Amino acid sequence: MRVQPPAVMACAVASLLLACASLPTPVVPDALKVGANESLALTAAAKGVQIYECRAGKEAGAPDAWAFVAPEAELFDARGNRIGQHGAGPYWQAADGSRTLGTVKASAAAPSADAIPWLLLAARPDGPAGTFTATTSVQRVNTVGGKAPTTGCSAANRGATARIAYSADYHFYRAR
Repeated sequence: MRVQPPAVMACAVASLLLACASLPTPVVPDALKVGANESLALTAAAKGVQIYECRAGKEAGAPDAWAFVAPEAELFDARGNRIGQHGAGPYWQAADGSRTLGTVKASAAAPSADAIPWLLLAARPDGPAGTFTATTSVQRVNTVGGKAPTTGCSAANRGATARIAYSADYHFYRAR
C-alpha cells in the first residue's frame, strides 16, 4: 500500500470539508423556505412513530378524535449511523448531548395524502454546545406515514394511544 504525502492528504481532507460545508439547499414549497442568511448544515433521516391519543371532542357534541401527542424517532446520517433522537417539544438531540427546540413557523401538505405535513420550524438551542447548538431553522420534508388513525376513537376507548410509523428527512440550518 502506498502512503500519500501529507500535502495530498491535507488537500483531500480540505476538499471533503468544503464539500460538506456547501450542502445543496433542498427543494421545498415557498412557505417552507429558510431565510437568505441561513445555510444547510446537516440532514438527518428520522425513523420512528407519531403518537396519538383518543380524546373527547373539544366541544359539546363533537365526536371523539385522535389528538397528536408527540413524535418519537431516531436520527440517522447518510451512512445509516445513529446520530441522535427526536421527541416531544419538539426537540432534536445529537449523540454529543447538544439539543435544539423547535416552534412551527409554517406547514405544507405532503405530496402523499397519507403522510404528515412538511414543516418549517424556528430553532433555539437547549443544552450543551455541540452539533445542534447553532441551529436556527429545521425543515421536516419527505415524510412517509405518521398520520392519525381515521377510525377507532370513541368514548369506549378514550385515553388509548396509537403509535403510527413514520419517516422523514430533517434539514438543520445555521446562520451564514
